[in-house]
Amino acid sequence: MKVWKKIAAMTMALGMVASLAACGNSSSDKQEGDDNGLKTVESGKLTMSTNAQFPPYESVADGEGYEGTGFEGIDVEIAWAIAEKLGLELVIHDTDFDSALLEVQNGASDVVLAGLSYSEERDATMDFTTKYATGVQVVIVKEGSDVTLDNLGDGKIIGTQRGTTGYLYASDTPENGGYGEEAVQAFDSGALAVQALVNGSIDAVIIDEAPAKEFVAANPGLTILPGEWVTEDYCIAVDEGNTQLKDAVQKALDELIADGTVDSIVANHIKAD
Repeated sequence: MKVWKKIAAMTMALGMVASLAACGNSSSDKQEGDDNGLKTVESGKLTMSTNAQFPPYESVADGEGYEGTGFEGIDVEIAWAIAEKLGLELVIHDTDFDSALLEVQNGASDVVLAGLSYSEERDATMDFTTKYATGVQVVIVKEGSDVTLDNLGDGKIIGTQRGTTGYLYASDTPENGGYGEEAVQAFDSGALAVQALVNGSIDAVIIDEAPAKEFVAANPGLTILPGEWVTEDYCIAVDEGNTQLKDAVQKALDELIADGTVDSIVANHIKAD
């Protein structure tokens, strides 16, 4: 299994994200003062960017959703609890994953919660809280497939969500532990990647374990290969240098972890095997 050098894969790709972000206005140019002294994109509100096709962390609700947001999932509930502690109203921007990262860097949103993995390269363009959950990436294949974790790069076509660490790691060169760009097909969402697998146009999908289980349950004939492809930490990100907001979000998150709220939210969405 080729995962030991995957972190190095992100340097070049995330440098491109940083250069794109530099073209936009900084968040400090667009933020307004709130009653509690925090500067946010819109006064009195905490704007969260996400990609709501990543259950059970975030998805579009069938109905009003959690607290009337129209969305549901772990990240939605954690963001709501943080906003409540900060005395702010939560607003959710649903966009593709790449855009969710750029929005916080360009001052269009305050925070990113999107099953976002920490890395040193991302830390160069955004500031991160400590982790609130652990993400394990796995590989989905069709039942009866000859694909294994060991032969994944041997002429197989791998689907991933565009802009994720799964894409960046897998598309890197074999020398860096990846499979090469020609072996990886990027999709705008994990759901589209899984649909391509169902249709037979790709051989496997690399995605986080929690959504992988949901996709497999919803699509008979798919299975998850035994073993972990890579393990990462999920964190909340704000724009680089927005220390005031980052510290406030971190304090609220620490309190929610300490009183068991975060564990309870995660347990309600991810049942122990």
